[in-house]
Amino acid sequence: MFWFNILLIAVSTLLIVAILLQQRGEGISTVFGGTGGGAYHTKRGMEKFVFFSTIVLSTLFIGSAIMRLFF
Repeated sequence: MFWFNILLIAVSTLLIVAILLQQRGEGISTVFGGTGGGAYHTKRGMEKFVFFSTIVLSTLFIGSAIMRLFF
């Protein structure tokens, strides 16, 4: 079970990095009435890769955490 703990730590570390790499759409100025510049744009290149890797890593993290409960 030692390898399972290492896997869970590695996936959680990569998930944290992927979340921190994502760009913010709007700043805190929108909270205080500033314009958000809410123009629509599509994700391209590295932004798209980080977005999909975050989804995959979060799925792996949740799945491995549930499996850790049972084994």
